[in-house]
Amino acid sequence: MRRTKTEKNEGEKRKLRWWRIPIIILAVIGAGSLLLHSFENFMGSIQNVPENYTTTVKTAGPLEAKYMANGSHKVSYFESYAMMSFEKYEIFYPSDITNIQKSLPVVVFVNGTGIKGSKYTALQKHMASWGFITIATEEEYAWNGFSAEMSVRFLEKLNNSKQFDHKDNVFYHKINVKNIGITGHSQGGYGVVNAITVQKHAASYKAAVILSSDASFSGNDFMWAADSTLIKTPSLIIGSTGKFDSAVASLENLQGLYSSIKEGTTKVLARRNDADHGQMLYYADGYVTAWFMYYLQHNEEATAAFFTKDAEILTNPLYQNQQIYQAQ
Repeated sequence: MRRTKTEKNEGEKRKLRWWRIPIIILAVIGAGSLLLHSFENFMGSIQNVPENYTTTVKTAGPLEAKYMANGSHKVSYFESYAMMSFEKYEIFYPSDITNIQKSLPVVVFVNGTGIKGSKYTALQKHMASWGFITIATEEEYAWNGFSAEMSVRFLEKLNNSKQFDHKDNVFYHKINVKNIGITGHSQGGYGVVNAITVQKHAASYKAAVILSSDASFSGNDFMWAADSTLIKTPSLIIGSTGKFDSAVASLENLQGLYSSIKEGTTKVLARRNDADHGQMLYYADGYVTAWFMYYLQHNEEATAAFFTKDAEILTNPLYQNQQIYQAQ
């Protein structure tokens, strides 16, 4: 049966419409992928630590204020690919490193859950401005301390290489790999304990900071494991009175962690009363910096923050539940 001209035209239109469907689907999928990629890039750019936190976070003691502010060094950045789950090593360091006539102490950062090194760059810049070399990674499961261990191994490699990646290496003989501090928030607290107790370079750590983490031998629902009774590194433990922090790092658990560190090892405990879990990544940074200044740079002024008769942290109204034990 012959079709009329009108019927032929309608048939051609239907064919065109059917051809368009997969094209439209592909276009929608492509647009969705582009939006998802843009969203992921946007989320990846969000910082967990504000760039201006050193001027906006409240302080209540002169030493806390001093070390919360930026130090005297301008800061530069270096990164190197890591063929492991933590993707890359992220290093901040004083820009005048080549003019400094000594090797510099190190602070290793251990990531909390969902908080990669690239999401708290302001914290690392601040520490580097005080004359430290800092290193972090993109590790999402840092509780076992392995990313911290590999960070130290990478620093040893940098320190011993005149050239790196076919370029002059500014870190050659500038990294004091025997004088290392380590800090970790939340899950990262477990990483700190494991790094300073069971990992190969445990003895290289001269000071540790555990933020908003019970990080104890008791274990937890996530099956992270760390034996705090093995700690021999001077340790600063700080949490907060916030509702969420009180659930994941309660006063009872923090005190249990403090008590589990055996006599003969210096330890300090305090809780901040105007912050909650996520904010504790940076709210205590004045005292965290003072801790590392005292242990890694032998800064005598920082002593008064923790170890004099009228230690500042004991009387600071922003803190409570303070306990201090200084080994002789």
